[in-house]
Amino acid sequence: MSQSLTPEQIERILTNYKAKKEREYNYYHAVKKTDEKYIAKNRERAKAHYNNNKDAKKEKYEADKDYRRAQSLYNYYKKLGQIDKFEEKHPEKMNIVKVRGTY
Repeated sequence: MSQSLTPEQIERILTNYKAKKEREYNYYHAVKKTDEKYIAKNRERAKAHYNNNKDAKKEKYEADKDYRRAQSLYNYYKKLGQIDKFEEKHPEKMNIVKVRGTY
């Protein structure tokens, strides 16, 4: 079921969204940013998130390490204008870059 909106409705939706974002921004900077309880609670939440996801970040970094190295080397050869040389010298790294589709 497709619903079409008139230009007036779209304009009203956008205006309401912008007003809501501005209210939230002003509320945060006027009230929450200086509230010690909020700051302490937010810091505690951030620490818990960090502790719960520390291993996942490490695993993701380890998984992406080879890709990042290959991408960095590719960018170096690309800057020099010698991508064909990169393909000759490092075919396995070129495959890594091609698999991700970032060449």
